Amino acid sequence: MPTVDSETIDLVRATLKKERVFTLQRLLSLLDCSRRTGQTRLSHWKTLTSYNHNSKYYTFPEIPKYNLNGLWRYKNIAFSKHGNLKKTIIHLVNSSEAGLTGKELGTILGIPPQNFVHHFKNCPGICREKHGGVYIHFSDQPGRYQQQVKKQFVPCRPVVKDKITGGDAIMILAAILNHHMISPKEITALPEVNELGISELAVQNFLNSHGLVKKTPDSKP
Repeated sequence: MPTVDSETIDLVRATLKKERVFTLQRLLSLLDCSRRTGQTRLSHWKTLTSYNHNSKYYTFPEIPKYNLNGLWRYKNIAFSKHGNLKKTIIHLVNSSEAGLTGKELGTILGIPPQNFVHHFKNCPGICREKHGGVYIHFSDQPGRYQQQVKKQFVPCRPVVKDKITGGDAIMILAAILNHHMISPKEITALPEVNELGISELAVQNFLNSHGLVKKTPDSKP
């Protein structure tokens, strides 16, 4: 097969840049060359390979406009500045604050998780653990792993309100009517009030402002 001249190569490159994304077969048909020559040309152009569609598609490095995760999509074809799918997932996991589940990775990558998660059971760069029936992918670097685990499992502290809303007031007044001479502490301990997350101080202030403070009987002489 004759050598492809530089003018043809430049013309083909310009055509493919307009198309933005192309296959090896498309390149071979335009250059009318062997597969080996086409692959050499891809290497010379330093083209990028898609991380989906079995790495079937290529684009030029100056084409993608990456998002914050370093990903770019053209129609349903996806590229990553981090490299192939494996390298991209390792990067995403290691740069995440609290690790990532397969579902979260799938959402970021735009790929159904069942198509790739099973390939990362024992992947260098990733520590995969099951928590609550869900696999979470963490960094396998000790320091980063500890940071991510701490973020992932930070305890949820109940919110304690220091202000009484109209709805809270109704619940408190109902408690006073149903439980004669009840104290602020006893009010906050009632299940229907406790679930509102009202502090004892808030209840005390509410009672004070409405003259509903429990009065201590005068002691006898």
